[in-house]
Amino acid sequence: MRVLQICAAYKPAFIYGGPTMSVSMLSEQLSKAGVYTEVYATTANGKTELNVAPNKPLDVDGVTVTYFKRITKDHSHFSPALLGKLWKEANTFDVIHIHAWWNLVSLFSCLIGLVRNVPVVVSPRGTLSPYSFQNKNIGTKWLIHHLLGKPMLKRSIIHVTSKRESDAIAAIVTPKRIINLPNFVKLPAEVPVACPTPDIFKLLFFSRVEEKKGLDILINALPFLTFPYRLTIAGDGNVNYVNEMKALATKNAVDGNVIWAGFQSDNKFKLLREHQLLILPSHDENFGNVIIESLSQGTAVLVSPFVGLCGYVIEKKLGWQCELNAAAVSNMINFIHGQQEALNNIREKAPDIIHTDFDEVKLIKEYRDMYNTIING
Repeated sequence: MRVLQICAAYKPAFIYGGPTMSVSMLSEQLSKAGVYTEVYATTANGKTELNVAPNKPLDVDGVTVTYFKRITKDHSHFSPALLGKLWKEANTFDVIHIHAWWNLVSLFSCLIGLVRNVPVVVSPRGTLSPYSFQNKNIGTKWLIHHLLGKPMLKRSIIHVTSKRESDAIAAIVTPKRIINLPNFVKLPAEVPVACPTPDIFKLLFFSRVEEKKGLDILINALPFLTFPYRLTIAGDGNVNYVNEMKALATKNAVDGNVIWAGFQSDNKFKLLREHQLLILPSHDENFGNVIIESLSQGTAVLVSPFVGLCGYVIEKKLGWQCELNAAAVSNMINFIHGQQEALNNIREKAPDIIHTDFDEVKLIKEYRDMYNTIING
């Protein structure tokens, strides 16, 4: 089996958040399991380019990755070199797996795969939902979708990571098939050491700082909390938007209770473990890697109904959900503050549940089965 993964951005371009990590984890696990896996990506790293040799296969943590220069420096990521290489090599692979949508690498790679008669899997990674059509470049997206995207997706298999994402996509397009498999999430092997309960309730927002993530709703909820707290905001984003959120915290007179920790990497799991509640009030989230990462450390979560893992969290009793407005968020945080027994129970049981449900050996078998099913028609 020969699998080609295509994504506009690949590690170490972690500026793009969860999707970059998920694709690299999948590729690495496939390679470890003996599945021949290559990655085509661009040199994209935000507004800059990765410091890598372009157009040459490189070994990146056991995976053969070729980075191609892009000629646009925005989210379109147009790379004629990548598309030219794909046109020549497409038929040497048994399946082409494309990650994310709306960028020119994904759209034209899908077209090439279909024209070359190679089975195509598309993982939208949160970019194909009703919210995505209402967010940015609305008119352009609808035009592309009806003229190019929809006809191609009908001939493709779509891989989703949650039932919520599956339902959202089914409302937009009817592909050949929708397959639901969760993300790989890199978790520490060691069992987390329980942290003592602090005197002040420690809240954590851990995500990219952008409009989609609902940070403004959380900041607007803070003035209505009825107990001593501290909110740590871990993540970065557009400077103007970050400054807008800081100004909102100042306006609400809560800036003294907020720590802006910036981007976190090696310190991530320690930071998660030291807090009592992770809050992710997203407007749209196909999965939510940080939910799994937080629970692996025993830290309970509060999510909006629009987070892909919301159903899992409620089913497993590992956290809470609330509606997406400041009043609902503040009311629920006030309620959770009084649920110390439940918080302690999650702290104790969640790590084992997560390591069982997201076991890498089990997941890689499911992904191999998916590819085999697709290849065999």
